[in-house]
Parts: sequence; C-alpha cells; structure tokens
Amino acid sequence: MNWELVTTNFLNPPILFFFLGMAAVWVRSDLDVPQPLPRLFSLYLLLAIGFKGGVEIHRAGLSLQAGMVLLAGIVMAVVVPLYTYFILRRKFDTANAAAVAATYGSISAVTFIAATSYLSQLGLPFSGYMVAAMALMESPAIIIGVALVRMNRGAENGNGTVGPHGGFDWPMLLRDAIFNGSVFVLVGSLVIGVVTGEAGETALRPFTTDIFKGMLCLFLLDMGLVSGRRLGALRGFGSFPVLFGICVPLLNAGLGMVAASWLGLSAGDALLFVVLCASASYIAVPAAMQVAVPQANPGLYVTMALAVTFPLNIIVGLPLYMAAINWMWS
Repeated sequence: MNWELVTTNFLNPPILFFFLGMAAVWVRSDLDVPQPLPRLFSLYLLLAIGFKGGVEIHRAGLSLQAGMVLLAGIVMAVVVPLYTYFILRRKFDTANAAAVAATYGSISAVTFIAATSYLSQLGLPFSGYMVAAMALMESPAIIIGVALVRMNRGAENGNGTVGPHGGFDWPMLLRDAIFNGSVFVLVGSLVIGVVTGEAGETALRPFTTDIFKGMLCLFLLDMGLVSGRRLGALRGFGSFPVLFGICVPLLNAGLGMVAASWLGLSAGDALLFVVLCASASYIAVPAAMQVAVPQANPGLYVTMALAVTFPLNIIVGLPLYMAAINWMWS
C-alpha cells in the first residue's frame, strides 16, 4: 500500500476545503457562501472542465484503438446510470435516485489524476487519449440523470413531455435534457476546446487553468456546507448508501477490466480505464445537479461519492485494480 500517495491526495486543498465546510456546520459557525455565487462556481467548473477536455481530445488525436476506447467509455457512462437508477429507485425518490445514478455514471478527475501519479511511481506508461476518455465520460451520465428526472416529472405531472396518446414525447424530452443549461455549457465548452485546440488553451490558460483550483476550493467549500447541513439524510437511509458506494464501484471496475482486456489495452491504460469506470463524480455532476435538479440532496450524492467511494478508490482501489490487472494480463 502506497501511503504517501494516499496522504498526498487526502491533503489536496480542494478536498480539505470540502471538509472545512462540513466542519463549519458541525461547530455551528455562521460561515456561508451567499447566493448566487454557488451557481457561478458551478457554471465556471463546467466550462473549464469541458474546455480542457476538448483541448485534450484535439491534442491526442484519434487512432482506431483510441476510438474504440472512447466508444467503450461512452457506453459505460450510459449503462452505469441506467442500471444503477433502477437499483436506487427502490430506496430513493426520483430526483435523488437520478442524481446518485449520474454521480456514479460520471467520473472523478481527482481519482484519475491520482491513478496517473500511481502509474508514474510504478514506471508504467499510459496513452494521452485516456484524458480524452475522461472528458467524454463526464457528460453522458449528466444528460441521462436530467432525462430521468424530466421523464418521471412528465409522467407524474402530465406536462409537455407526455405525448397526445399517453406516451412520452421523446424529442421534447431529449431536447430538454441535452439543452439543459449545465449540460449545454459542459458539452459546448468541450466542442470549443476541440475546435480551438492549443491556441485556445494558451489564450484561456489564466481563466481555465490558473484559477481553477481556487474556484474548485470555493465550490467544494460551499458543497461541504450544504452536505454538512444535510448529512442527516444519509443516516436516514441506513447502511444502503455506504454499501452502494462500495459495491457498485467494485462492480463497475470489474466491467471496466473486462472491457480493457477485450480492447487489448496496456496495463497502464487499463488501470486508467478501470479507475474511470469505478470512480464517482463530486465536481462535474454536483455542479450540474445543483443547477438542473436542485431538489436532489447534495448531502446524499456528494457524501456518497466523496466520503465513501473516493477513499475506497484511493486507499484500496488503486493497488487492488493494479494487482487484478497484472494477474489477468499475465
């Protein structure tokens, strides 16, 4: 076990600011982030993440294997929120089930970065297009999460998503999900990054790179405050959220390992793909859900991703996945 890697990631400033926000609630501090700043932080993070992902796609280019990996990543990002939603719906309402499903269908960039550091320490190379896979796996789960909420809301309320013959108006439903403001900013920024490439990266570096961690710290501070205030909701669901936050990532890691083997990836690329499948988003999805599904409880989906799945992947997951890959690949 590489405890130095574990310590380095847990002492990452944005993570500590999340726990600072939670601590402020526990000690009953009057710390608060005034509205509408949290919405601004959310939109900024979606823009920056999408743009940098598009630049990486532009930089990496596409080979046949790269295209297959990107396609496999998109498939996983679609399948995971769909199957997990129906599991979660047994315990949670529509909004919370969709938000948690989107969280586990998307990815954690910090976990991915930790995996690249782990590979560097092991001396194993990895391909640049894996960063492009990370970028493409961000948004499908968000779109599906929003679509699930819109679909169920339409069924319950009889609004415009229900067609004249009682069936769903799928074109309107998909348009509502895809062109939702948060999804539109994320995907649109990714396209702009692909089109402008390194020239665009240079022009926007002070905005999308230099201040990114500071904005992320503010965003996670606010999310810590929100999560701390609603942490009781996690206790109210008993052991289910914790068991879900452990078992589902391990299952997704197994699916990712099978896909990586089928694609013929190197050990380094396989680990990164497995980590993308196993991780849960606590940046992009919360930023989107805060805007698109405000009735969902951040104390549930953020806490599950950050307090259960993130440490699982960092402490146990990386060495466990690498050992399994070495065994399978040998």
